[in-house]
Amino acid sequence: MNSICLFGDSIGKGVVLDAIRGRYILLKNSFANLFTLNTGVPLENYSKFGCTITTGKRIIERNVDRIKNLKYTVLEFGGNDCDFDWAAVSQYPDRHHSPKTELEKFESCYAEIIDYVASAGSRPVLLSLPPLDAHRYFSWISKDRNAKSILHWLGDVEHIYRWHEMYSLTVARLAVIKRVPLLDIRSTFLKVRNYFSLLCDDGIHPNEEGHRLIFSVIKEYIGKANLSPMSAMI
Repeated sequence: MNSICLFGDSIGKGVVLDAIRGRYILLKNSFANLFTLNTGVPLENYSKFGCTITTGKRIIERNVDRIKNLKYTVLEFGGNDCDFDWAAVSQYPDRHHSPKTELEKFESCYAEIIDYVASAGSRPVLLSLPPLDAHRYFSWISKDRNAKSILHWLGDVEHIYRWHEMYSLTVARLAVIKRVPLLDIRSTFLKVRNYFSLLCDDGIHPNEEGHRLIFSVIKEYIGKANLSPMSAMI
């Protein structure tokens, strides 16, 4: 049976925070692994911890020969692109600080990737960003740093959520413009009354239950389309 491939960041890779050991580990029951386990369809995972859209583009270009042989290419980017150098923000709260990828560049580069994958003969499928918990993420990025300085630069803690959401909205807009499927992970999380329980202690990475929810979005899409796993994303 033919396989599909996934390009993304730590969420696609299945990285979660081990709160007891205080470090990131790979989750056995990640949404990608659950997909293969439940459908029998092999998934080639090229996701990388800390990956931005520009790094992802280079990884995709290096693996274009694989893409040509696969019907679907799943793309999951944005969580790192909207992030900042929090150490620099902590030290210089009155300076201008740019995200790892400016929003305009994120959109244009993502559009290029979608076109590139399509021209290679594979069908792009986009994932929106799961929401974060601004307060827990603020605590995480402020660890061993000057929290007051970071808050001074932010203006308010919820700015983290709003900024992150703009990148997810950009992904959704690109799906409409490029006429490619979007699996709306974010909306499914937000329907959960306490979606914070689906996130790790860092406030940004989905935990095991969060990954099960992401897989449920994929499973529901397949079911609503009443199609086989390999044709469900058309």
